[in-house]
Amino acid sequence: MNPTTLFASLLSLCLILNAKGADLLPLVPGKGVEARPFLIAGEWDTRHPEAQSIFLVRDGKVAWKYSIPLYLCPFAIQQFSDVNMLSNGNILFACMSGAGIISPDKNLIWEFRCPYGTETHSCKPIAKDTVLLALNGKVGKVMVINTATNTILKEIIVPTESTFVHYQFRHVTITPGKKTFMVGLLGEKKVIEMDFDGKVVWSYNASSAWSVIRLQNGNTLITGDSEAYTREVNIEGETVWEFTQKDAPFKLYNTQTANRLANGNTVICNWVAGVKNTEEWKTSVQAFEVTPDKTVVWSLSAWDEPDLGPCTCIQLLDEPRNADEGEWPQ
Repeated sequence: MNPTTLFASLLSLCLILNAKGADLLPLVPGKGVEARPFLIAGEWDTRHPEAQSIFLVRDGKVAWKYSIPLYLCPFAIQQFSDVNMLSNGNILFACMSGAGIISPDKNLIWEFRCPYGTETHSCKPIAKDTVLLALNGKVGKVMVINTATNTILKEIIVPTESTFVHYQFRHVTITPGKKTFMVGLLGEKKVIEMDFDGKVVWSYNASSAWSVIRLQNGNTLITGDSEAYTREVNIEGETVWEFTQKDAPFKLYNTQTANRLANGNTVICNWVAGVKNTEEWKTSVQAFEVTPDKTVVWSLSAWDEPDLGPCTCIQLLDEPRNADEGEWPQ
């Protein structure tokens, strides 16, 4: 078939699909759910108020699922903002009204319930039996907790003047070397690095900073949520890499979290649940992997068998994992 005939055939197919409303699904590279094993969760799946879910996907299928209701009570919302599989197979999560560790047999082996008027959207493993939990509240803080003894080892006040608890900060991450941590202050429109004595040691102006990660190369990776950017800046605050809508072959909604992979690529979560029309969700890419030259080499658009829902965070399980090993330097 010559190129002209091939193009005509593809155009005809697109017209047929358009007539049937099937052209809404994006053309995405990679093998989707079949490409790799991963853990995924997302906030505010309003289609299923009875079941906000974490999914473990292997070989293109849901191998494990854990669900909680959207409303714990009329004043307590549960939505998965953070999930991490630990080296022993247990799963650590944050769900706005609390955090916990669930075993593969769905036994809740540790739980933190947020006091009234507070929220947590971030709970990260930083050492064996030790987590870093961000607590939004009248006084925003970061807490280091030993989950084996349920002991608070350290509390650090986060310097935010925002009185809107839900919009103070989101994902908080420890830096390589575990001497400092990173947090994006949404109200102040900046990113800060703090030590565990509560001192700000570095800052960068960035609006809508949802998650912030200090990379092994010393740079900082920031996601811009509703502003739909993923930006890498150096210690001087210069942008050395950025991925925005102009680089994407599909629509970006809210880029909530991103991680740098061992191969140098970046995996980005594209949360869509802010759109009230849930039919539009089915046209979105939930997560994708992009190379340094901004080529999308893998993407996920799984809205039917399996339906993985909105994506706030994803952990690729074929990547090196050692975040929960070693000791936290007290």
